Amino acid sequence: MASRASIVFAHGLWADGSCFNKLIPALQAEGHVVSSSQHGLDSLESDVACVTRSIDYVPGPVVLVGHSYGGTLITKAGVHDRVGALVYVAALSPDEDETSQDQQSKFPRTPVFDHIDVSHGRIWLKESGTGDFCGDLPPAEQKLVRAVGAVPVPDLFDQQVPGTAWRTKPSWSIVANNDRTVHPDLERAAAERMGAKAYDVDSSHVPMLSNPDFVLDVIRDAAKSLQA
Repeated sequence: MASRASIVFAHGLWADGSCFNKLIPALQAEGHVVSSSQHGLDSLESDVACVTRSIDYVPGPVVLVGHSYGGTLITKAGVHDRVGALVYVAALSPDEDETSQDQQSKFPRTPVFDHIDVSHGRIWLKESGTGDFCGDLPPAEQKLVRAVGAVPVPDLFDQQVPGTAWRTKPSWSIVANNDRTVHPDLERAAAERMGAKAYDVDSSHVPMLSNPDFVLDVIRDAAKSLQA
């Protein structure tokens, strides 16, 4: 087993792989090989395949880190035999008999969904919804997040593929107490259901950007569990 686990990130909706840029340099400096999957949100199957390619490419044992819908992706892709730990960041984590939408529908609707636009075959986050997505970031950073965000097909959350990695892999979970995109109660209930090692932080939906040191410490804890 490698002395340092590799880290593979999976982004969610209205974000892309750059949403982990405040984490990646520190992890690389500590000797981790890092890959941030850049998936197109075209289908759950293709997104899982993209995350799996990153897992296949990096060496050694792997920590999968998923933000938001990226939690669905690591739940599916995490069945890979080299994945040893899962880290959920303000994330979904549907069970085998649930879709992402099924899990989300069990909790109150969050404010961000009052600010979406279905156009050109995609679901776009309006400028008016940026505060509900990443409102604890400086204004310039909020604009950047929205500018680089990937946009999903409308039925993405209703799609299903097999795999529930958290049933067999150790999990860590970060609950964003001020989340207005994924309901914090969903995040708490999911962590309990997974038996995850849970951490709360007073953050918007993007703690990896607003509280990067906090998120780094959780990832480090997961990575240490895989070190020889």
